[in-house]
Amino acid sequence: MSTAQSLTQLFALDSLLEPEEIEIRDTVRKFAHERIRPHVARWFEDARIPVRELAQELGALGVLGMHLDGYDCAGMSATAYGLACLELEAVDSGIRSLVSVQGSLAMFSIHHWGSDKQKHEWLPRMAAGQAIGCFGLTEPDFGSNPAGMRTRAERDGDDWILNGTKMWITNGSVADVAVVWAQTADGIRGFVVPTDSRGFSAPEIHSKLSLRASVTSELVLDDVRLPATAMLPNAKGLRGPLTSLGEARFGIVFGAIGAARDCLETAIDYAQSREVFDKPLAGYQLTQAKIADMALEVGKGHLLAYHLGRLKDRGEITPEQISTGKLNNVREAIAVARECRTILGANGITLEYPVIRHANNLESVLTYEGTSEVHQLTIGQALTGEAAFR
Repeated sequence: MSTAQSLTQLFALDSLLEPEEIEIRDTVRKFAHERIRPHVARWFEDARIPVRELAQELGALGVLGMHLDGYDCAGMSATAYGLACLELEAVDSGIRSLVSVQGSLAMFSIHHWGSDKQKHEWLPRMAAGQAIGCFGLTEPDFGSNPAGMRTRAERDGDDWILNGTKMWITNGSVADVAVVWAQTADGIRGFVVPTDSRGFSAPEIHSKLSLRASVTSELVLDDVRLPATAMLPNAKGLRGPLTSLGEARFGIVFGAIGAARDCLETAIDYAQSREVFDKPLAGYQLTQAKIADMALEVGKGHLLAYHLGRLKDRGEITPEQISTGKLNNVREAIAVARECRTILGANGITLEYPVIRHANNLESVLTYEGTSEVHQLTIGQALTGEAAFR
């Protein structure tokens, strides 16, 4: 019995899933193991990833925008989408991030807030991985407080002129389309911006020590002229981008626990084969105590994710519940990664094993799509009725 099977049986996790969901999970797990895992350590070390090639393969697999209906999207359940995120992040957070930004941010924004023309123009190609999208909300000085964004869109006749800078944008420099949020005289609005528009550039951010198997960029908009039809007609105010962020955070609830599971599986396998004082490391009480404690957190993280998935499938989930899932599962995942590193000893800092790579990636996951502090305040407000963000 594999370590993953043992963990699944310890918590009877498969009993909580439908046969179709198990099939989807296993299909994505097989793809991630065979297509991505053999290469991801090198991609991480080289800080290079074949985004376009992977996007088309992920599109053929059906995971890009898989929780959306119509426009060649798979129309799967939220839980099934979460399970796909879990299996992709079990290999690397950067791969799950590629899928999250494409499906939960860029595609969701167009699907939920866009016009019929925008949907038909972009969504089928994005679902197939033939067009790559990015999502421009965060700015150099405005991350947790997006209401303060300085990017502006001003009318010029029938057109819009966009000026501003966005930062930490996944897929930015390889994207074909960017969903950009900007201040207007009518409040915050979203725009569908083809990246070949004059005045648009996306310099890649280098020297990262986290999410290296992922493209991260800056977006620069210098008098980018767009037709009136570029605006997302159904999004006004922060509700537009924050709703999209909720979709991405939901995927992280599942994804982070996938990274934790992979670390735990690696540590258990290592402890069973590594001999210390003439017996396996797994045979020592301290090692077993670490493994047992981590298994509890990984198992509980799965249970929380599955529960939130069912709530979302019933249309009952709330933003503070998503914040609860993201805060807990990312925080526990990074703690598991660090503890697993201690079991691997010096071997734990090499890319021969995935643990330090997961730990480094989770440092980014801890703060993007809402920092831990923001999620604490969201939960605090839900429990006390008092907003403490300022």
